[in-house]
Formats: sequence, C-alpha cells, structure tokens
Amino acid sequence: MDNSAKLANRFREVVLDGTWIANTNYKDQLNNLDWRIATQTVQSLNTISILAQHIHYYIAGIKNVFLGGGLEIRDQFSFDFPPVESQEQWESFLAKFWKDAGELADLIESMPEGKLYESFVDEKYGTYLRNLDGMIEHSYYHLGQIVLIKKMLEGGIS
Repeated sequence: MDNSAKLANRFREVVLDGTWIANTNYKDQLNNLDWRIATQTVQSLNTISILAQHIHYYIAGIKNVFLGGGLEIRDQFSFDFPPVESQEQWESFLAKFWKDAGELADLIESMPEGKLYESFVDEKYGTYLRNLDGMIEHSYYHLGQIVLIKKMLEGGIS
C-alpha cells in the first residue's frame, strides 16, 4: 500500500469508520446524537456541534484545494457557524460531513505519491503530507474533546 492510500485510511479511521487509535471515530460519536445534546453547553467548552463543524470546515477547505480551488479557509473563522436549531439541521450537517470526508479520503487515496512531498498551496504551508498529517492529528484532538463532553453531559464526568 502506498503512502497516499495509508493516509487516506488513517483519515477514514478518525472520521468515518476506525477504532484503532481512539477506539471510536466521529461518525460513531455523532450519528444518532440528538441535536439538543450536540448543542448543549458545558461550562465554557465548545459544544459538540461546534467542534464537529470546526473539523468539517477544515475538511471542506482542504477538499476544495484537491479539487483545484484555492485555500479559502481561515483559522479566524474556523469556529464561526450559525446555530443548529433542529434535528433536521443536525442530520443535514452530518450527511454533508460524511460525504465531504469520504470524498476527501478518495482524493487523498488517488493522489500520486510524489504529490505528498509538494508544497500545499504555498511553500509557507509545507507539504501535502504535513498538512494531511496535521489534519488527522487535529481531528483526533477534537474527537477526544467530543468524547469527554458527551461523558460530561451523560453524567459520567463532573
């Protein structure tokens, strides 16, 4: 298996279907989650909904680059989302999250190996490999937060 396929599989693991690193993934944690829980505030922490949208923001932005577009995402806007106000809105967001994640995984997998070592958009951002590794690590970081927030909301942690 080449490195592009390995990266794509690591990305799928954290978002869509893996259990190797964290024994869970975003899809497992967020599917069948009531929107009221996803949007419930715990102390001063971000909500589950905001954290999921934050990760999706980066996935969609990187996918756009893979499709030939520009890098249009900015860190300063990565937590700015309209509130989720219904189960339908939540499920619509999740469907888009899973679709975009699956499509990005496919794009990563089909990327020629040599492209991993090329500059991502601009030399100052490093290589495709560095950015994809960073996105995977970033995703695990926030997945851990989601798991803990869910436990707090369920009364498992105080």
